Amino acid sequence: MPGKWAIGLMSGTSADGVDAALIEADAEAIYRFGPALSEPYDPAFRQRLVATYGGKGALDEIAAVERDLTQRHAVAVQHLLERAKLTPADIKVVGFHGQTIFHAPKERRTWQIGDGALLAQLTGIDVVNDFRSNDVAAGGQGAPLVPIFHKALVDALPAGSPRPIAVLNIGGVANVTWIGRDGSLLAFDTGPGNALIDDWAQRHEGRPVDLGGALAKKGRIDEDVLARLLSHPFFDAKAPKSLDRNAFHSKLADHLSVEDGAATLTAFTAASIARAVYLFPEPAQAWLVCGGGRHNPVLMDALEERLDAPVKGVNDVGWDGDALEAQAFAYLALRSLAGLPLSYPTTTAVPQPMTGGALHKAG
Repeated sequence: MPGKWAIGLMSGTSADGVDAALIEADAEAIYRFGPALSEPYDPAFRQRLVATYGGKGALDEIAAVERDLTQRHAVAVQHLLERAKLTPADIKVVGFHGQTIFHAPKERRTWQIGDGALLAQLTGIDVVNDFRSNDVAAGGQGAPLVPIFHKALVDALPAGSPRPIAVLNIGGVANVTWIGRDGSLLAFDTGPGNALIDDWAQRHEGRPVDLGGALAKKGRIDEDVLARLLSHPFFDAKAPKSLDRNAFHSKLADHLSVEDGAATLTAFTAASIARAVYLFPEPAQAWLVCGGGRHNPVLMDALEERLDAPVKGVNDVGWDGDALEAQAFAYLALRSLAGLPLSYPTTTAVPQPMTGGALHKAG
């Protein structure tokens, strides 16, 4: 039987805005996808939000940012309902990821700001948030959480689709889900995604992204800087593993030109993803790419060169690459309500399959 509509909300480490998406699903199956939208943050709010990264700043300012963030998510829900011609009564739950501002799983600490109770009050819909804390408290990495959703999508692909398959999400941090021939899962963060490239473009050009890879396309890769970046101990760690958005910094490229720096940091993202291949139980026969990084043709070309398998955007198989993470948190909210696992030993290194999420009832 078809499920009820659920809304997923995602604000990624790139801090560019809120993604909101509707899915019709239950805790184990996805029936259809509804509309999706993105609500960009204004530059002033984005600056305030990024200033909280690392848990920095006064607690009252972080609380003020959290309130403003939640209100922006409520507006996104309202706009999505209007687009879909639905009412709050049509929605079973909202999956509210919030904004990660600190993530240190070795210390068993993770912090996503976002007021679930306030969002439930503002939208009139039950809200599930705080998806990562249970996993981290139990000794897991707390990320990535989308692999079980990736598996549900891959299981619905036509018969004969390649396996093993890798689903690569390039957000601020990049993560990969490897799905084996028997449906087995392995997932982990591969390293930087767009974060270093975005920060470089912002610092040097006053732009939040290297749009279309324009800067990187004009530059030359500095192989010495690239090698030093790739010497980070994270890449020698076993999977599963996860990263904070600020685990890497572009300062090693500061002596380069704007274009050469962009080219080198783009190559760093591609090369760190390619290093992930050595952690797979068996080589992936295809890579499907979602997240903002798939819009960067220089990065996609670099992946094609470094990966010994076809690489294509997830839209080529009928998925919405811009909405995928938001859709995932709608699905995870439904699983949370049903008490089903969100993470597994092979996805976050948690000792046993782990559910999660905190429910906030509307009204």
